[in-house]
Amino acid sequence: MKEALVEKYFRAGHLPHLWCPGCGNGTVLGAIVTAIDNRGIDKNDVAFISGIGCSSRSSGYVDFNTANTVHGRALPIATGLKMANPKLNVIVASGDGDCSAIGGNHLIHAARRNVDLTLIVFNNSIYGMTGGQYSPLTPVGSRATTAPYLTIEPAFDILDLARAAGATFTARATSYHVPLLTSVIEKGIAHKGFSVIEAVTACPTNFGRQNKIAAPALMMAWQRDHAVMKAKWDTMTDAEREGKFPVGVLSERNDVKEYTEAYDEIIRRAQGVSA
Repeated sequence: MKEALVEKYFRAGHLPHLWCPGCGNGTVLGAIVTAIDNRGIDKNDVAFISGIGCSSRSSGYVDFNTANTVHGRALPIATGLKMANPKLNVIVASGDGDCSAIGGNHLIHAARRNVDLTLIVFNNSIYGMTGGQYSPLTPVGSRATTAPYLTIEPAFDILDLARAAGATFTARATSYHVPLLTSVIEKGIAHKGFSVIEAVTACPTNFGRQNKIAAPALMMAWQRDHAVMKAKWDTMTDAEREGKFPVGVLSERNDVKEYTEAYDEIIRRAQGVSA
């Protein structure tokens, strides 16, 4: 089955990938491809857009309509593509630094507009490709090349941020919980509106080595032991939640008009066409 998916969706001659041993990005990309296949979407109807960073190299491996764009700008480019061809299923791959630091402004406005995009945030808690600098999602008290004496800034909860800005679907899973990750991506693609899925993944080379958990198995075990299903999370006390995070579909609403549909109404009004 996996071989069939590789043959169907990956570009010939582009494997093996360049990610480090133990990196979870390949697992996340596999979950995205599996979700697309489960949805039965023709690959010519998929546009896969990425920014810059380790995670954003993912667009180079898959045989969809793809663009590896510029740092932090994947969402506005994806928005323009969706506006030009609303029938496309537009999926955006972005890293924790790519979309929450230099791309943070684009994130909040894509959420505010409720553009029908599916954003997959590969959250490995570090700038992996550029040398291990800390990002807005690096946990406080972590070590990075730009924080040799530990970070003191509290990390964003990227899904709280997106939801507050207007995202109508938010979900989280990890590279340990592969079936769950595939499921929430599938649901995000199906949702009509701006969907944000945080994929908690591992960077043994940069985050792991600097924080004394370089063994990939230890990082996977951390994901297993700290993730809590949403239904259970809702029953836990604040003390029980300490140090853990919820996974699954965290929010969904369908009462906000999707942006391309709202824009079509503008066009009809400008043309004097009644709804």
